[in-house]
Amino acid sequence: MTDALVNVNGDNVQALQILFLTTAITLLPSLLVMMTSFTRYIVTLSFLRSAMGTQQTPPNVVLIGLALFLTLFTMSPVFSSIKTDAYDPYVAEEISQEEFIDRAEVPLKDFMLRNTETSSLNLFCDLDGSVERPADDAAAKALPMHVIVPSFMTSELKRAFEIGFLLYIPFMLIDVVVASTLMSMGMIMLPPSMISTPFKLLLFIVLNGWELLFSTLVQGFH
Repeated sequence: MTDALVNVNGDNVQALQILFLTTAITLLPSLLVMMTSFTRYIVTLSFLRSAMGTQQTPPNVVLIGLALFLTLFTMSPVFSSIKTDAYDPYVAEEISQEEFIDRAEVPLKDFMLRNTETSSLNLFCDLDGSVERPADDAAAKALPMHVIVPSFMTSELKRAFEIGFLLYIPFMLIDVVVASTLMSMGMIMLPPSMISTPFKLLLFIVLNGWELLFSTLVQGFH
C-alpha cells in the first residue's frame, strides 16, 4: 500500500516536471525576444537592410541567425550565472523549482535593469499602480518581472530605433545626391535606386560596415 502510494506520488512529480519543461520550451522563443538583447539586434539589422535598399538581401533567416548568435555572445555571462547558481543545484536536487526560478531571475534582472532607462521603469511602475518607483538599485531589483520586462523592451526598442535613424542618414544622403544628379541630367525615367544601391554597398564595404555595426551593438550593452 505504501509502495503504491510512493509510486503514485513519484509519477505525479515526474508528470509535473514534464509539464514544467514543456511549458518552458514553449515560452522559450518569447523569453528570448523579451528578456535578452535579441530585439535590439534584429530590429537594427532590419533597419540596415531597409536603409541600404537591398530588399530581401540578406534574407530573414540570415538576419535572425546573426541576431541569435550575437545574443548568445552578449548573454553568455548571464546564462553561465543561471547555470551555476540555479540549473546545476536544481539538477542535483539541492533546490526546489520555486527556488530555481527565484535564482534564475537574479542575473536576468541585473542584465535588464542595467539596460533599462529610468523613465521606462517609472512609467510601468505608475501604470501598475501597486508598485512604487524604485529609489535605488536594491529597490529596482525587488520589482516584479511583469514591470521589469516591458520596461526593458521599451528601452530596447527606443535604442534600436535610434540606431536605425543613424543608419539611415548616410544612405539617405546618397539617395538625395543620386536623385538630384539624375534630375539635373534629365534622366527622369531612370530609377534612382538602381544607381544608388551600388554606391551604398561600396560605402558599407569601404567602412567595414559589418564589423563596425557588430562592435557598436555589442559594446552598447552594459
